[in-house]
Amino acid sequence: MERILSWNNKGGTGKTSLAFQIICEFAHENPEKKVLAIDVCPQANLSELLLGGLNQGGSDNLLKRQGTSPRATIGGYFQMRLPSPYTAPAFTAADYITTPVEFNKYIPGNIDLLCGDPLLELQANAISTLSNNQIPGTNTWIAIIDWLNDFLTPIEDEYDVVVFDANPSFSIYTQIAIAACQKIILPVMADDSSRRAIQNAFSLVYGLKLPSEIYTRYAFAEKMKDAGKSLPKVHMILKNRLTQYMGPASAYATVLSAIDRDVDALIKSHPEIFTFSRVEDGVANVRDFQTTGVVSAARGCPFYELNSGRLDILGQRVQVKEDYRLNCIENIRQIVSKVF
Repeated sequence: MERILSWNNKGGTGKTSLAFQIICEFAHENPEKKVLAIDVCPQANLSELLLGGLNQGGSDNLLKRQGTSPRATIGGYFQMRLPSPYTAPAFTAADYITTPVEFNKYIPGNIDLLCGDPLLELQANAISTLSNNQIPGTNTWIAIIDWLNDFLTPIEDEYDVVVFDANPSFSIYTQIAIAACQKIILPVMADDSSRRAIQNAFSLVYGLKLPSEIYTRYAFAEKMKDAGKSLPKVHMILKNRLTQYMGPASAYATVLSAIDRDVDALIKSHPEIFTFSRVEDGVANVRDFQTTGVVSAARGCPFYELNSGRLDILGQRVQVKEDYRLNCIENIRQIVSKVF
């Protein structure tokens, strides 16, 4: 079971929309493989996309899954764990899993989903408190951090790929997702805040360039190391909406080059945290999907299923150009070929 996380601790980098397209394209290209999407985000945007988007009532479909018993979301699973935080009780993973094609005809039938849930924000304080309890003979932090590992272990043989989508934070539920994955995809934009976000991500996950040694013993990487746990590796950096920034005179080109230099320096100083040894092997360019991306998200429809022409979006007719749709499909296929 390959486990991949789409995450950046900065918002607005397009990680959820990219995760949606990547998951669907991979499943479409590989119908014999089973894919599990895990939405570790209180906003649950990936879940809404997979369950139908704006046009097909994705939000209402998500509410239906939140209303089942047990609650068929990651929040429902975490809620079940709260009374027994340090030892996994008997549970059936299928009780919490949704098959999106039952709600959204555009989604491949080999995709399952553990839905996101706004309960995560309410649960975060309780989970953090439990992880800091002092119990002789029990590493309470690692017991909590392993919650998603506990969820996946019984279904290890049922899925070929698990793709996590986590929100732009380093909350305890994000740490649980990071601890459960093997590879990280970092989407970035061509701006200084994205450059800083990459640097912050490496500090948060790997404990690099911390401002003081006093933080080291509390660092995520140090706690994982002390528990004998492996950290995920950076697998891909996606430069999103690149076509907005084309041109040798563009100020954005300078930022993009600086990001490459930062990554190259990190590869040389810490090669063990990457799955690639050259910048060009681990960086992919993502075009600006523009109207095609907006329509795809609104309809909960991956690019390869989207029709061109004038399409209805909640009573409004929106034009999708065929040549642009084909360019979007080709771009996502190139990214999928590098990610998997």
